[in-house]
Amino acid sequence: MSRDIKLKSIKKNTLSSLVMDEIIKLLIDGKIKPGDKLPSEYELMEMLYVSRAVLREALSALETLGILKRKSREGTYISDKIGTRPFRLMLALSSDDIETIIETRMTQELGFVTLAAEKITEEELQRLETTIYNMSNNIGNYDEMDKEFHTIITSSVMNNVTSGIIEPLMDFFYKMYYTISKEHRNIDITIQQHQAIFDALKDRDPFEAHRAMYIHLDHVRKRVKLGKTNNEEN
Repeated sequence: MSRDIKLKSIKKNTLSSLVMDEIIKLLIDGKIKPGDKLPSEYELMEMLYVSRAVLREALSALETLGILKRKSREGTYISDKIGTRPFRLMLALSSDDIETIIETRMTQELGFVTLAAEKITEEELQRLETTIYNMSNNIGNYDEMDKEFHTIITSSVMNNVTSGIIEPLMDFFYKMYYTISKEHRNIDITIQQHQAIFDALKDRDPFEAHRAMYIHLDHVRKRVKLGKTNNEEN
């Protein structure tokens, strides 16, 4: 980042969060870009009129969020890929609310499957078909096959932005979902619904893929609520 970028001075009695906000604003405004190197600590202190302690606290927080990365002996850079950490922190605050997690998953995965109808490859379709076969014939771990089915679909349309959302979302969901007894999941119906999703994707039909995925995820949502209720009663 060049010295000609102007930063608003921060009053000494403000929190380090304001320093974070100022750096993030520069990123949003396009004045700094992913991969850019930040000025030295001394230069930033002069630009922002803050102490070294305040600046380091702000930079450490941005590094924790994955927005900054520090390279030994090279300096501090804007990350070229934010990654999953920010969304994982958000999900952690809702880690005991599986209904919120699954509804968030629905909003994401319904869009994914619609795009997947256009973009999914023949090799990925073959992998989907294999997971359905394995689930139907009790080959391998059912939970792993279930997760693999959905991962193949989301991966077929993944990019740097969506991966930062869907990967932690799926991890959190399945971690909670596995606590619900399989008797409340209705495995046979799940397999049938996976087959319907696969058929729509194979036919390259985004509307039918969306409909089939909604039916499936709505079924999962209802089974989760039932399983959660039974777990609380026992």
